[in-house]
Amino acid sequence: MKVSVIIPTLNESELLPGLLDRLDRQTFRDFETIVADAGSTDETRAICRARGVILTEGGMPAVGRNRGAGVARGAWLFFLDADVLPPADFLEKALGEMETEGMRLATCGFEPDSDHPLDALLFELANQFVRLSLKTAPHAGGFAIFVDHDLFDLVGGFDETLRLAEDHDFVKRTARHAPLHLLESTQIRMSVRRLEKDGRFSYSAKCLQVELHRLFKGEVTEDIVDYQFGYAPSGKNNGADEGLKRLIERMAVWRREHAATLKRVARDVKQAPEVQDAMTELRRSFDTLKEAVRAYLSR
Repeated sequence: MKVSVIIPTLNESELLPGLLDRLDRQTFRDFETIVADAGSTDETRAICRARGVILTEGGMPAVGRNRGAGVARGAWLFFLDADVLPPADFLEKALGEMETEGMRLATCGFEPDSDHPLDALLFELANQFVRLSLKTAPHAGGFAIFVDHDLFDLVGGFDETLRLAEDHDFVKRTARHAPLHLLESTQIRMSVRRLEKDGRFSYSAKCLQVELHRLFKGEVTEDIVDYQFGYAPSGKNNGADEGLKRLIERMAVWRREHAATLKRVARDVKQAPEVQDAMTELRRSFDTLKEAVRAYLSR
């Protein structure tokens, strides 16, 4: 078996069939599909049995991914989430690029499965963040992590004690043995259900809070934000303005609390050409985001 596709689930009967349909249409065929389910009460398990995928017991995302890897036969582990939609040639291109380039750990770009004007921008900023942090602080969402099975075993898989960002922690630890790569040959579409339910700015504020916690306090072992694993895509939140207000307030607090640290980092960091280029790109992206926010709030 060449590839094991591992999907952690909890009540994903609405979106899981879409992913399974995409996997059925893959041009690369030497793979197995494993669903690690955390006790779904909807039709998720029945769907898995009817579709003939391997079903195993799961838990929170880290637990589910580890349990899936525990029964996987593939030389490569491809971790996906139930709400992604890979193109038909995804496995063929992703695996081909990894083997050709000698990669052992990779992720890919992602685009929103929506037409909302802010979603494309937010996703592009996230993609640029992943790209710019590859060599300094590797990040990859658990919805798209691809790793050599032996390397996965070497690092001990995902840390099940973490409450959030266990995916980023995994790639950070794994990248000490093999660098993280961002695939150029393919990308995936991803549901925006969390953005719609929490509000785009509220969800962005949660992500920022998690990153700041990891930066200044370490990995997240407690519930610092409200995170729900496996909630349904229905139920939209229209409180984007309120979310933006909270984000601005948190940014002000963060600036006050960490002003001294930021000054020290700015003084100590060597301004190498690649750092200058990265900062220029970040400033350009941030300016674009500010203009989009202004336009959004003036509607």
